[in-house]
Amino acid sequence: MSEREEHQLKTPASVAADPEAIEILRMWWSKQEPVMSIKPAFNDPAMFGRMLAYAATHMAHGYKVRHGMDERAAYNQILAGMSDALKAQNVQTVAEPTDETGSAQ
Repeated sequence: MSEREEHQLKTPASVAADPEAIEILRMWWSKQEPVMSIKPAFNDPAMFGRMLAYAATHMAHGYKVRHGMDERAAYNQILAGMSDALKAQNVQTVAEPTDETGSAQ
């Protein structure tokens, strides 16, 4: 990955200190599309939905802090984007080949 160090996300100290923490999702924007590595770690898929709701809320706050946007407006735009993607029903899962450890080749 060629991302500059100042743009790389850091693991929060509270997560690094928690031996029971589980990484669920990594996302990138690459070649004009989202790419992700996921782990369906919850027994109840609704829990992942709750995590996405938290992520939308936190991202809206990030737009306020980093770009000076109104937080509620940013949140509504995030939800509109999610709604548009869900309505389009054109999302396809393409799995990259993995090695025997489950890592992408």
